Amino acid sequence: MTIVRAGTLIDGTGAAPVRDVTMSLHDGRIEAITPGAVSGGRDDVIDASGMTVLPGLIDCHDHMALHGYELASRWGLAERSSTRTLRTAQAIERTLAMGYTAVRDAGGLDAGFRAAVEEGLIKGPRLYTAVSIISPIGGIGDRVSPSGHECIIPHDPALPVGVANGVDEVRRVVRTMVRSGADVIKCATTGGASSRAGHGPRDQAFDRDEMQALCDEAHALGRKVMCHALGGAGLRIALECGVDSIEHGCYLDEDPDFIPMMAEKGIFFVPTLLVYEYHSESKAPHVKERSRALREHHLESIRRAMAKGVKVVAGTDAGGHGHPPNAGELRCLVEAGLTPMQALQAATGIAAECLGVEQELGTLVKGKRADLIVVDGDPLADIRILQDPARIKMVVKDGKVAIRR
Repeated sequence: MTIVRAGTLIDGTGAAPVRDVTMSLHDGRIEAITPGAVSGGRDDVIDASGMTVLPGLIDCHDHMALHGYELASRWGLAERSSTRTLRTAQAIERTLAMGYTAVRDAGGLDAGFRAAVEEGLIKGPRLYTAVSIISPIGGIGDRVSPSGHECIIPHDPALPVGVANGVDEVRRVVRTMVRSGADVIKCATTGGASSRAGHGPRDQAFDRDEMQALCDEAHALGRKVMCHALGGAGLRIALECGVDSIEHGCYLDEDPDFIPMMAEKGIFFVPTLLVYEYHSESKAPHVKERSRALREHHLESIRRAMAKGVKVVAGTDAGGHGHPPNAGELRCLVEAGLTPMQALQAATGIAAECLGVEQELGTLVKGKRADLIVVDGDPLADIRILQDPARIKMVVKDGKVAIRR
């Protein structure tokens, strides 16, 4: 039995903070939450009586194995594969140390890293991986040079090729991802800010039949679909075909049907504001221009989504702009108009719903897994303290202290 004495408890449900609470942890779960101080007896005691206790944070859109946006890094040519593997393992460990006990990787991380964390080979958050991004020829999952040449470097066998054209091939590739260990299916129905010139945020990828086949096959195999979609017809197709979350969604404000459709269908919105903050200073002119052009649309999309009850979720789209910047997304959400409590929910309770693990994770309530962090300070007064490693005093995962400062 482990006893946690919390000066302030923020449980991730959106309820008001509670002062002076004792939590009892047993066999990796929360056994009881009791007002006031309770004697630990011979139990282990974590004295956080002057600090804030929160659920472990969740990033619903990361790229743990991406370490740069230049072409050489994207193609895995910038360094030896062994060095890259160790760099990724280090990023995973650092992300846990910053209070993130669960991460959904949106492409590029093979399922072996999840196994390594589960087996205790490395410390890290719970990993939910998409393995590879699925898109058609010319989409963001297509490894193509600026001149249109396909990458001739042998593909990593742990990361199946995600390019699929036509209904039958789409179904085959979805099945291949699942066989390779994908917890979620990641696809793209538009270009993006950082995609090649000529394939931008409103340019469509996949037709309706292909996208419907992808969603149907993923759901038949028990996998959710996270879809990179920024605007235009590709965004409409994603919504109408039944994806589970929209990643980025920068131009949701441009069509009056989009946000009501998300609210009606319960589609989550993962805006990934932090990456566009990074891209807005890109050395590539077309990336900088796109990122700056979409900013006001993006912010308006978030405002309208919140007003209609769409569930907004924290995700960084990190990787090329460094690990671990994850809590910077919470600052961005607050600057976009969410309250600090709403931003915390976006990275705890609502994030767990997006992953489909809300029965186990995301909130500190009796019976759930004991994933929590101890923070020096009040994130409701200043959300930025979650970006300071010195303020993350302890990370507990499955009831065991993983990080102690």
